[in-house]
Amino acid sequence: MSLVAPVTVQKINGETFSEAPDLLAVEEPLEIRLGFGPIHDRQQRPVSVTMRTPGNDDELAMGFLFTEGIIHQPSDVVSCRHCVQDAHKEGNVIRVELHPDVVVDWSRLSRNTFTSSSCGLCGKATIESVMAISPGPLSSDLAVEPVMLHGLSSRVREVQRAFAYTGGIHAAALFDADGTLQLVREDIGRHNALDKLIGAAFWQNWLPLSQSGIFLSGRIGVELVQKSWLAGVPLLAAVGAPSSLAVQMAQEAGMTLAGFVRDGRFNLYSGAQRVCPVAQTT
Repeated sequence: MSLVAPVTVQKINGETFSEAPDLLAVEEPLEIRLGFGPIHDRQQRPVSVTMRTPGNDDELAMGFLFTEGIIHQPSDVVSCRHCVQDAHKEGNVIRVELHPDVVVDWSRLSRNTFTSSSCGLCGKATIESVMAISPGPLSSDLAVEPVMLHGLSSRVREVQRAFAYTGGIHAAALFDADGTLQLVREDIGRHNALDKLIGAAFWQNWLPLSQSGIFLSGRIGVELVQKSWLAGVPLLAAVGAPSSLAVQMAQEAGMTLAGFVRDGRFNLYSGAQRVCPVAQTT
């Protein structure tokens, strides 16, 4: 399945109409199914349906399941592949087979998915529930210079293949202290892009990501801080603004949070000690 789809549009410039070809970011549903249980009693259960841009679906599934607390290390997973039984859903169903010894806490899927503003949780309860499954406040000696953060947006844009064609897709990028991009993943959904990135790192046994930062192409909601915290990321930066609850959670996590990272400027909302100027002015 392609990341982009062709379309014909009507372009209006003043009073002039013209027809022109264009490209759109593809959006398709992905159903994540779990195979679980002892060898003599294997079961299957759908756990999530998310709208995503096709590609890196296995990483998306891994990232989602890790940040939901269902899996903890690569050995928990026996296989991850697209289902072929459902012909009418070709490419849009992926099944993750868990090791028979993995016990699934189904309550975590409902307790820790904070995508709805009407979920009934207040900010304090949201943070406390994440703290219950997190490894605690982040401990990392990662330190970066402002000039490195200033250059992240353009470096990520240079490798965003789908964005270059559509202008309508998000990116999540993993970078080191020098600003070298280690991984970049794209998706029409901000959460999916981050899940793909974390899933790729999870599968390569890189977690916790205590010496890396993550750069996001959009705004920072609390659930993006949650996912980054669970992956052990000490620095989260984004082009857009954070929400109030995202800042609160970053402070509880001991995470450095930078917003509005663009045009040679950014705001630090927590963890300012990790961003070190080359020389202090007096």
